[in-house]
Amino acid sequence: MKKILLFLSLFLVQYAYTQTSESVKTENTKDVELLPSPENTSKVYNMGLVDTTPEYPGGMSEFYKFVSKNYRVPNVDKLKGKVIVSFIVDKDGSVYDVKVLRDVGFGTGNEAIRVFKLMPKWKPAIQNDKPVRCKYLLPISISTE
Repeated sequence: MKKILLFLSLFLVQYAYTQTSESVKTENTKDVELLPSPENTSKVYNMGLVDTTPEYPGGMSEFYKFVSKNYRVPNVDKLKGKVIVSFIVDKDGSVYDVKVLRDVGFGTGNEAIRVFKLMPKWKPAIQNDKPVRCKYLLPISISTE
């Protein structure tokens, strides 16, 4: 019982101490004009959150023509699936930070990275009438059947 009373009294003392206020004197203060912060130039937008998404030159049909022309499908029987690729289209349209989120094995992911590094510049994403960096996801269908 004594331990409980001791605990309660310590708790009450701590609680009462935190309720006291201290006054702070402010002397020699100056008015400061707050300026708007500069735009964050390294921000990367998701493709669903921009006014205009990035666009491959000539559209997506040209993108898939480029991929089918340059992608070397491994010589494996009955290989079927999708390689999901994530990448960033920079303000100048260049493609970087290419990552494979899912592949079907047999080097299909590494081949997708190789092909994406060969791509020409894209038309960049637009947000508030300015080009911005944008993360993009695309599937590449693989089939050797």
